[in-house]
Amino acid sequence: MSSPVPAATRDGSHRPFERRSSGERQEIIVKAVGISRFGGPEVLEVVHLPIPRPGPGQVRVRVTTAAVNPTDLLLREGVLADRMAHLSPPHVPGMDVSGTVDLVGEGVDDITGRPIMAFVNPLAPTGGAQAEYVVVPVEQLVELPPRGLDPGDAGGLPMNSLTAHQALMLLSLPAGATLGVTGAAGAVGGFTIQLGKHRGLRVVADAAESDRDLVLGLGADVVVPRSTAPGKTFRAAVPDGVDGLVDAAVIGRPALDAVREGGAFVACRPIPLPSERGITIHQALVLRHPAMAVALREIVALAAEGRLTPRTADILPVEQVASAHRRLAAGGVRGRLLLSF
Repeated sequence: MSSPVPAATRDGSHRPFERRSSGERQEIIVKAVGISRFGGPEVLEVVHLPIPRPGPGQVRVRVTTAAVNPTDLLLREGVLADRMAHLSPPHVPGMDVSGTVDLVGEGVDDITGRPIMAFVNPLAPTGGAQAEYVVVPVEQLVELPPRGLDPGDAGGLPMNSLTAHQALMLLSLPAGATLGVTGAAGAVGGFTIQLGKHRGLRVVADAAESDRDLVLGLGADVVVPRSTAPGKTFRAAVPDGVDGLVDAAVIGRPALDAVREGGAFVACRPIPLPSERGITIHQALVLRHPAMAVALREIVALAAEGRLTPRTADILPVEQVASAHRRLAAGGVRGRLLLSF
C-alpha cells in the first residue's frame, strides 16, 4: 500500500485525503486531535482517522472551530479514564464545535450546507469535537443565524453556556432574587451573569481587581473581591446571603457560606457536598441537560442579539493543541481557546 498523502500538502487546502491501494479508493482520512496515552500536553497528537459516517438521527459536520475546555485537560490527564474504558484509543477530546453540516443520517431533515454549532460528547463512541469532521445527534446542534454571530466564535459557546443555562434551571430563582457567581471572569461565570440578568436576577459576582471592569461589563450588579472564603466577601454585599450561588470557580464547601439559609447551590464539577442550613445542593452535568435543543436555540438567539457574548481568547491551528492546553492550565485565559481546522 502506498503512503497516504494529505491533500493539504499538495494544494494548500485542508480537505480530507483518500488512502488508495492499486489505484482503488479505500477510505477518506481526516485530521483529529488524538490521545493514545494519558499524561501531559506532550501526549497530544494530530492523527489521521477514517471520516465518520452519521447513523440514524445524526449529522456529520465539517468543523470550523472546536474549543479547548478544562474537561479536555481532565480527559488528557486520565482523570476520566474509568468513563472511557469502553473506548479504544486514540481518544478525540472536545465538547464544542461550530461548522457546516456535511451529511445527514436516516430520519434527519436535509440541512446539508447549513452553518451550525453543537455540543459534542467525547465519551461517546463517535468521539469528541476536535476533528475535521465530527458526528453528532441532531438534538445536540442548532443552526446559526445569518447575522449576529460569527461562525468561528460560535465554537466556544455550547459547553460553557449550556452549563450556565442548566445551573440557572436547577436554581429556579424568581425574578428579583439574588444570584451569586464565583469564577465570574471565566467562561461559565460570565455566561451565568448574562443569562441571570436576562432572567431578571440581581447578580453579585466575584473577581480579581484586574477583572472588575470585565465582570461589570458582563452585567454584574455588584462585584466583590475574589476569595477562597466567599462567605465573608459575598456577605459584605449581601448580609443575609445570596438566594442561590453558581460555583463556577469550583471552590466547594467554603462557597456554601455565601448562601442564605434555605437557599440553593450549584456545583459545576462533581464535588461531594453535604447539605447544611437547609441549602439545596445541585450538580450541573451538561450531558444530562434535560432540554439541550431548547437551550441551544435560546443561547444562539441571545448571542445573535448581543445579550450573550462569545468569549474567544484566541484561535489556533489544530497543530498547536498542546500549546492551548498549556495556556489553559496556566490560568488567566479570559475566554475560550479555539482550534481551527
